Amino acid sequence: MSFYPQYDLAGRIQHTKLDTGIEFAMPAGRMSRVETTASPDFKQVISGLAENLNTELNAPDNLLKDVMSGSQNVDIHDVMTAMAKSEISINVATQLTGKIIQAYDRIMQIQV
Repeated sequence: MSFYPQYDLAGRIQHTKLDTGIEFAMPAGRMSRVETTASPDFKQVISGLAENLNTELNAPDNLLKDVMSGSQNVDIHDVMTAMAKSEISINVATQLTGKIIQAYDRIMQIQV
């Protein structure tokens, strides 16, 4: 007598956004249910990015204050790294703003 494990294969299937195309009496994974979006909306994403940018911009100033006050936990290299990181964040934010404006302009040019 041998042991055969019983797996709940139907319960373990991970559904994707694409239909698998299998037509063997198996319905498509997403045809019978309505999805709710788990991602935040555009406003929440942009406001979160703005808050993170503000934190990134304030980090070098706070570290520099700690270095100038003689704190042993912070090194000048940490300040320089934070400054480089904030510079990159500014560049990314500038590029993102430009891309958003370009996308808005393209949407406004669409003829309805």
